[in-house]
Amino acid sequence: MTKILLFMFCIIGLAFPLGGCSLKEPFADDQPTSPSKNMTKVQNEGNEGGIGVDSDPSAIPVLVNKYHKLPDSFKPSDLVYPDIPFVFKEKLEKRKMRRKAAQAIEELFAGAKQDGVSLLGVSAYRSYAVQTALFNRYASIDGVKAAKKYSAVPGTSEHETGLAIDVTGGDGKCAAEDCFAGTKAAKWLGKHADEYGFIIRYPKGKEAITGYQYEPWHLRYVGKTIAKEITKKNITLEEYFETVQVNK
Repeated sequence: MTKILLFMFCIIGLAFPLGGCSLKEPFADDQPTSPSKNMTKVQNEGNEGGIGVDSDPSAIPVLVNKYHKLPDSFKPSDLVYPDIPFVFKEKLEKRKMRRKAAQAIEELFAGAKQDGVSLLGVSAYRSYAVQTALFNRYASIDGVKAAKKYSAVPGTSEHETGLAIDVTGGDGKCAAEDCFAGTKAAKWLGKHADEYGFIIRYPKGKEAITGYQYEPWHLRYVGKTIAKEITKKNITLEEYFETVQVNK
């Protein structure tokens, strides 16, 4: 298969406006496009070598990181509410995922339940506007440089794809916190997430490649074929697409 060039805390109390969804068919599972078609080089925006803008942001395996961003106007057209429990009761926009990812997360939650593991969603889709407000808030508290270690600059957040979700255990404790790593839920996800098409997007020991600290709670849907290969080889999405660079 030709490989293409193709984060982050949530704030549970933040209410997002509800958005519409579409029945438009999503990008075919496990069908990345060629590197030349997926990425478009743009002007340098402060990172060495510049930042690429995804020309096919709807692709299921789209790479989004500090060097590959989504178009500012991008919003998934097939966002739906997955039928899974969250740490909050309100029907907020941050529950939404793209339809194929939503179906997969429902299956993952069901599979975990069968194995005696209870899970809760924490935060899924996040719009460009919300990501902007969130990042600016963190930057005002810790400074831009520090904020970039745990929060994404607007346009470079996986949550904006509608393909990522932060999860936690059924007790709701350790949500988007380091202590989640030692939980039964985190261990189950590490062993079984790929069976449902998800990867642990920011794995331990790969911080220099992903640009983010270890986040065992951050799941990214890429489809079963790619997820299984990434997990088997113990690599990141960057390494899978051979776009490795030090993301500081």
